[in-house]
Amino acid sequence: MNRQLISGARVLTPDATEAPLAAILIEEDRIAAILPPDAVVEDARRHDASGRLVIPGLVNGHTHGHGGLAKGAGDKWDLPLLLAHAPWVGGGRGLVEKRLSTTLTAVEMLKKGCTAAFDLSAEFPGPTQEGLDAMAEAYIAVGLRAVLAPMIADRSFFQATPGLVEALPESHRERAATMRMADGAATLATVDAAARNWRHGASGIALGIGPTIPLHCSDEFMRGCQRLADEHGLRMQTHVSEARYQAAGGEVMYGSTLLAHMDRLGLVTPRFSVAHGVWLTPQDLELLAARGAGLSHNPGANMRLASGIAPARAAIRAGVRVGLGTDGSSSSDNQNMFESMRLAAFASRLWDGAEEDDWLGTAETVRLATEGSAAILGLEAGSIAPGKLADLVFLDLDHINWLPLNNAANQLVWTEDGSAVRDVMIGGAWKLREGRVLGLDEARLAADARAAAVRLAEATSESRAWCEATAPHVACHCRALAGRFTQVRRLLRAD
Repeated sequence: MNRQLISGARVLTPDATEAPLAAILIEEDRIAAILPPDAVVEDARRHDASGRLVIPGLVNGHTHGHGGLAKGAGDKWDLPLLLAHAPWVGGGRGLVEKRLSTTLTAVEMLKKGCTAAFDLSAEFPGPTQEGLDAMAEAYIAVGLRAVLAPMIADRSFFQATPGLVEALPESHRERAATMRMADGAATLATVDAAARNWRHGASGIALGIGPTIPLHCSDEFMRGCQRLADEHGLRMQTHVSEARYQAAGGEVMYGSTLLAHMDRLGLVTPRFSVAHGVWLTPQDLELLAARGAGLSHNPGANMRLASGIAPARAAIRAGVRVGLGTDGSSSSDNQNMFESMRLAAFASRLWDGAEEDDWLGTAETVRLATEGSAAILGLEAGSIAPGKLADLVFLDLDHINWLPLNNAANQLVWTEDGSAVRDVMIGGAWKLREGRVLGLDEARLAADARAAAVRLAEATSESRAWCEATAPHVACHCRALAGRFTQVRRLLRAD
């Protein structure tokens, strides 16, 4: 049996409130025991971690690996503008770019202390077996665990948003109307085939399914997604009520909230999680809790795209399983789960009338980013305790972020930014040592990324010009739709 002993370190307790000196015994890929700091295990390889704080690997509850090549793509964009620019932001991708973009995302997460992610990967006009394999292989090369869920739909953004095509100038309508996703039946068949032939599970990459946004999916298509989830045991995640215009679109299309409509179709189950959920109602939260479903709170992207603040405390009180995520690098622009913790804690203080009991405390926030997100992915990880996966992050206590060490939980949330991460172990195997990724050539990765950026800029220049011409009209229409939603909510409160 492969046994290892981590000694000399401070170890974060499962409740994240303390970090005493302790030793960690690892057998194969799991934590076997937490021992006194001076423990000796004769048949175990010893790793001296003196001067380190060991924490469970952070788990990213929601990201998009395809965004790795698109960081910094926009400035004053809300969600409709991001989607309006998507044809060029994510366009021109072949297998090389799909693998490269996911590799960039995975490397950034690893270097910033993240050991697993729920990745809603996108291919246009629909998923391919080759693309899914390439993205899975990118995660395997870096060493992260992932739920790789193809982000699928049978309606485009322009088809899915009520009245949007008609709101465009006549000269742009035809092109917008012809932007279509792949045939829904063909897309579902591709995911079905991928599930039947998935060969990456032993490497820690599970296949999931991601009907992207309810409005973008016909009822028949969403039922098809659920059939595949049931047949193959796939975890499902979708963007629900991320922005006000989507919540308004749900009322226009379905006469109910988006989540209530998905529940009527049978999609809200214990394997289901909502990404963002900014505009979920109290009834939506009760429904998520009753179904045993989860919520990935992504505060950075919600602020960046002016979506609002998700009701994280209300969700926790309702009994919803809550984790934290970053969103993709084209909508949040980094993959830093330490920042997600900090922003989640800050955002909880901004609710009108919120008092101290409503705020997210630091230890609680750490648990959301570890065991909370791990539960959404279905991983036995997220705390340093016997039986858990040996997914560990080693922080340098001599780094300026930790001088002096006053309170581990407070400093993980308030002062750490990922720069003190030195080593990462996943499943008992080292993946990052002294800040260096062991699974690939980082200099080659940098050169490939720069070359791809030039290539993609040339390939998408015409598409970008069209998107920039239509974007103001998209923004105007979606903001009017969002205003309609806000007005309806005011009337309901008045009643």
